[in-house]
Amino acid sequence: MSSMEIDFKQYQLRCQLRGHEDDVRGICVCGSEGIATSSRDRTVRFWSLDSSDKRKYVSSKMLLGHSSFVGPLAWIAPDEEFPEGGIVSGGMDTMVFVWDLRTGEKVQSLKGHQLQVTGVVLDGGDIISSSVDCTLRRWRKGQPVESWEAHKSAIQAVIKLPSGELVSGSTDTTLKLWRGKTCLHTFSGHTDTVRGLGVMHGLGILSASHDGSIMLWAQSGEVLMVMVGHTSIVYSVDAHVSGLIVSGSEDRFTKIWKDGVCVQSLEHPGCVWDAKFLENGDIVTACSDGVVRIWTVDQENIADPVELEAYASELSEYKLSRKSVGGLKLVDLPGLEALQIPGTSDGQTKIVREGDNGVAYSWNMREQKWDKIGEVVDGPDDSMKRSVLDGVQYDYVFDVDIGDGEPIRKLPYNRSDNPYDTADKWLLKENLPLSYRQQIVEFILQNTGQKDFNIDPTFRDPYTGSSAYVPGQPSYASGIAAKPTFKHIPKRGMLVFDAAQFDGILKKISEFNNTLLADSEKKDFSLTEPEISRLGAIVKILKDTSHYHTSRFADVDIALLLKLLKSWPVAMIFPVIDMLRMTVLHPDGATVLLRHVEVNDVVMEMIMKATTDPALPANLLTSIRAVTNFFKNSSYYSWLQKHRSDILDAFSSCLASPNKNLQLAYSTLILNYAVLLIEKQDEEGQSHVLSAALEIAEQETLEIDSRFRALVAIGSLMLEGLVKKLAMDFDVGNIAKAAKASKEAKIAEIGADIELLTKQS
Repeated sequence: MSSMEIDFKQYQLRCQLRGHEDDVRGICVCGSEGIATSSRDRTVRFWSLDSSDKRKYVSSKMLLGHSSFVGPLAWIAPDEEFPEGGIVSGGMDTMVFVWDLRTGEKVQSLKGHQLQVTGVVLDGGDIISSSVDCTLRRWRKGQPVESWEAHKSAIQAVIKLPSGELVSGSTDTTLKLWRGKTCLHTFSGHTDTVRGLGVMHGLGILSASHDGSIMLWAQSGEVLMVMVGHTSIVYSVDAHVSGLIVSGSEDRFTKIWKDGVCVQSLEHPGCVWDAKFLENGDIVTACSDGVVRIWTVDQENIADPVELEAYASELSEYKLSRKSVGGLKLVDLPGLEALQIPGTSDGQTKIVREGDNGVAYSWNMREQKWDKIGEVVDGPDDSMKRSVLDGVQYDYVFDVDIGDGEPIRKLPYNRSDNPYDTADKWLLKENLPLSYRQQIVEFILQNTGQKDFNIDPTFRDPYTGSSAYVPGQPSYASGIAAKPTFKHIPKRGMLVFDAAQFDGILKKISEFNNTLLADSEKKDFSLTEPEISRLGAIVKILKDTSHYHTSRFADVDIALLLKLLKSWPVAMIFPVIDMLRMTVLHPDGATVLLRHVEVNDVVMEMIMKATTDPALPANLLTSIRAVTNFFKNSSYYSWLQKHRSDILDAFSSCLASPNKNLQLAYSTLILNYAVLLIEKQDEEGQSHVLSAALEIAEQETLEIDSRFRALVAIGSLMLEGLVKKLAMDFDVGNIAKAAKASKEAKIAEIGADIELLTKQS
């Protein structure tokens, strides 16, 4: 097909592939064999041409194994090892899997990345993977060969050029060209995250960015072309031998470009995560509504008129459900029949729905009729919704808590307003003392990010005669607490597991001790009578919580617990770990234990022993709760920070466990880590914890408290700002939206908190 023909033909819908239960995230064109797609529903599907209708594809394989959403895919062409070809997939679960398409089985599991895998490509017989952990890794025959830190920020994509080099794109806004582990060139030009990469045949490298643009680069680093047209994040870009380029964006459009000009836009009922060309020039798109669509210029392959019409009405319904006017959803507006009811005052306005638009009318008292004012228009971008108070739109509407049992007051503000005027008018309206003025101004400036507001030094307060408040200077106004609108963040303080059945613990230890006594080979590991009474004495100290400030542990007490952890069979250690869990909540117990941890790390040893596959649920639960309790004592903070990666890896299996207690303990550990790493301003640690928390929050079927704690961790981390951009890259908006729609009040509230954060620049 020549490019001349394509010039004059518009793409139309060919078919829709339904089967995924959630967002379709990635597409991989498998030669003429078929198409593979990945999804947030944790599956990879393989689609083959339908033998009964050559326009359509049918799902012929479903690949199950990832524990969280699946992203990048690569195709292994048929060879001796894979007679029907293979698929490589990368996931949020940090894993890279290799699948045999003949059997649908997973044949290799590549574990090594610390965070989400964002790209996979084949390099000869090797697999190269990229990750949010900033590394590129090379795998050969299922084994790691090398890895290197390719960027200082998350890597979002990797491709291989026909000439053999690799290109990576990152949150740091750059692309890098690699020959082996050597960086040949850094491409700078985008102003935000580089999200997608593609190869333009014979010309160079394509990049798609969160800045809304697509760039074409020569291998030398020169920018050959910039394509601007999308109104939001561009997630993917691909090119065809004909010279056409296709891109997919958050703005719901797939755009087709020729010579740098957009020649067609294909609208979707949701964000377009990926778009790829088939060899014949047809386009495949992956949408957040869970549907894969194929578009064609071949008249013979276009879908039936009925299907085309059905798709058009699906789009129209989707837009209607999303469209809002004057802060109101269009679908909620009354129809024209509402104009049959007379108004009550002259100039009263009413908005009604006419077709796909909201139209405003004003009541004309003299003539007793509704006069049409005109269409109500909102900005095109949903994320720019303005707040409404008493029917009026504002840039911000803040909740202000006056304290003293007074109700929360609403404070409206527009960016163009003078904060002093706003404060004065509001205090008069609310009948509040004008001495609050300085703090109200400070609150407005802080919560609107107007740190650079210029204060007039000659200004004199007409009420108090004092000069203007200068942010950053101490404020001496009376005690007003102006609260931001977050309900559950930031999280302060640590959560612990402080309930224990001490009698049950002692009984279990005694039972296990009798088993050892009865076994001639293990008899030497059993406890002596004095040691048993020693354990009783430890429990007595732990039960008496009212004397925690004065009671003390002997070094031998802790040494005894540690000896049992070391020497007893792994199946018997859980009651001992449980005693340790309670001991670290005792100030002196924690101090004595720390001495042993510093000399030789008995706790890390215990964690490894308790979590080694196949781990006993009782060992997992007691050890994860024990580690969570270490956060109670700040002396352990540097230890927890140092071992973060090992600890989180050791307990990561808890999320997939059907045991609700394990899930809750894991999300509590994640939340405590978030609080600690925010305090320590540890960006790398925060990224790791954010990734783990997002994986928990993704699971909408999870028990409420587990999901809630993970969402609080996400919100708290985003509020701090170090990893907010990373959260946005991770599509936290969709997680917030799903949470906000929950029937559980606290899940919906934290969902709203996070959504508010995504909208603050």
